[in-house]
Amino acid sequence: MTGAMTGPGEPPHVVVVGGGIAGLAAAYFLRDCAASITVFEGSPRLGGKLAVSDVAGIATDEGAEALLARRLEGTDLIRAVGLGEKLVTPGTTAARVWTRGTFRELPGRQFMGVPSDFGELARSDVLSDAGLARARLDAELPATPLDGDVPVASRVSARFGQEVVDRLVDPLLGGVYAGRSEELSFEATLPALAAAARRHRSLAQAVGALLPPRPQAANGARPEAVFTTLAGGLGTLPPAVAAASGATLRTGSMVRELTRTQHGWRLVIGPASAPEVVAADAVVLAVPARPASRLLAGAAGSAAAALGEIRYASMAIVTLAYPRSAFGVPLAGSGYLVPAVDRRAVKAVTFSTVKWPHLLPGGADVHIVRCSVGRIGDDAILQRDDAELAALAAQDFAAATGVSGGTVEARVTRWGGALPQYTVGHLDRVARIRAAVAAQPGLAVCGAAYDGLGIPACIATARSAADQVLGYLATRSGGRGGLDRGDGGQ
Repeated sequence: MTGAMTGPGEPPHVVVVGGGIAGLAAAYFLRDCAASITVFEGSPRLGGKLAVSDVAGIATDEGAEALLARRLEGTDLIRAVGLGEKLVTPGTTAARVWTRGTFRELPGRQFMGVPSDFGELARSDVLSDAGLARARLDAELPATPLDGDVPVASRVSARFGQEVVDRLVDPLLGGVYAGRSEELSFEATLPALAAAARRHRSLAQAVGALLPPRPQAANGARPEAVFTTLAGGLGTLPPAVAAASGATLRTGSMVRELTRTQHGWRLVIGPASAPEVVAADAVVLAVPARPASRLLAGAAGSAAAALGEIRYASMAIVTLAYPRSAFGVPLAGSGYLVPAVDRRAVKAVTFSTVKWPHLLPGGADVHIVRCSVGRIGDDAILQRDDAELAALAAQDFAAATGVSGGTVEARVTRWGGALPQYTVGHLDRVARIRAAVAAQPGLAVCGAAYDGLGIPACIATARSAADQVLGYLATRSGGRGGLDRGDGGQ
């Protein structure tokens, strides 16, 4: 047995299960306490859904390629681990919608596709005349009763009609969750809008209350960036956080069992033929819902049951590199979304080298685009081999943009079961999970399954998990033993 329960005068041992950004951030936030920290990651590498590799000689993210700049959890951690000078902002974030056979502007005054300005909605031409007329009824309809959690689609369609859901809301939510608006929770996926909707009869007015004031044309100042990334790719963040954590990092080490003991926790790692038993004073579970459910089945059955209710969607990112000469018309904007009702394989495209000008130092003669493929329930399309999936993405991209000729290079990255679905009742499930976990001293959970899929949200859950463990260790030691947290590096 390694990591045996600590005796008098020995530092406690904290195990973090999962080496994605949430687990690494938890280890980082624990680094100032007088405990030894070990991170166990089952796969061969750290980083989870953050990874970077070259396409046509350009370092390009395989997973998430941006984070919200206005949520400081992400940028604060980036600066704390010494990558602040690598932060860059997009050249453009002007996305469009490819629907009904052509590109149409995404209305500017909207929140995840829910519009606030009917004039802008009309100018975008995303909706049919009948769809626009129905959407305008939001301003006249009586208040929609709010009775518990409901799907996004039913809440929005009750106010604006189905076309707003199909052509705007669904593609935006699909880009984030790879999910469907008729299943996703209004309260969990759009919490700010759900709160504002309780204060306004019109949903458009609720959206307007959330949006910043319109920029003043005479001001001349560039609007504050909504998104940011790292030069070199967001995939460079996990190694920096791992190094700064000071933790012992073990990849290829799958945790198979977690058991409560008299004084802490017992973990079984590795294959059944050669198990390794590790003891810990505290454990942070930073893994997806299904493995977390399996590990908690014996120690926290109600948490395991609630975790087992969280479904996951699979997707793939097809990254294509084209010579610039392949484009008769320069690419405009940051990319486009494709509504599911248009029945295309590709649901979203990012013009990477347009959105992120830093990717082309010296004006290299290539354009890189990222095509997102896969919605929950559409598993058949992801069963195609890499070559066929890349060809399908290139075909859709050519139909939308008119690009001619073949690609210089293509890369297919598959993210199986990567995106948790915040379906109706998600907030109640998370509350049950956290209550059951809190009843187990020295146990905490974090990651994308709880409060948001974005990097800042995952880091926020890691901070909370670390605080929970630090509070437990301080209480157990009577406030002695150097368990002061300090400033956490931020």
